[in-house]
Amino acid sequence: MCIVRHGETAWTVTGQHTGRTDIPLTARGDEQALAIGARLREMRFSDVFTSPLQRARRTCELAGFGAIATDDRALLEWDYGTYEGRRTADIRAERPMWNLFEDGCPDGESAADVAARADRLIDGIRRYAGNVLLFGHRDMFRVMAARWLQLAAREGRRFYLDPGSLSLLGYDHATNEPVIRLWNDTSLP
Repeated sequence: MCIVRHGETAWTVTGQHTGRTDIPLTARGDEQALAIGARLREMRFSDVFTSPLQRARRTCELAGFGAIATDDRALLEWDYGTYEGRRTADIRAERPMWNLFEDGCPDGESAADVAARADRLIDGIRRYAGNVLLFGHRDMFRVMAARWLQLAAREGRRFYLDPGSLSLLGYDHATNEPVIRLWNDTSLP
């Protein structure tokens, strides 16, 4: 499975939590999406899915997969609730020990909520015979990586993703041996 985090947005630059706010890519985000497309050009995918939010959908389109992609709400970013649009430093000024992966978000999702979505998504993807391509968001994919490796959702905190990055989840010898084959690759083609 190939996962692509959307390109840069104004809020990725400022470090604001961007869950369900539907903001566009920056010019640099467009460039990152085009570069991802160049890297994926020679790969073949049986299915392509994207978060319906414009930053993921636009990354998918610029990468050259918009015409064949299916929107999947399971790929939506973590719902940050009342922390939407806020920076971690600002949240910790009020709650010094707050950790997204431990505490979740008031009026939003917990790590368990995101893990349940990730688990359903993984279960569905494992049924496909070919390679699957996903366009989505940082924290959802971090939880998804943890769950792919059969770790607790809170361990997603250990997998950082830059905007416009490419990662590959797969298997070692058999489907009962999930591995991360590539993580957070932002190199140019």
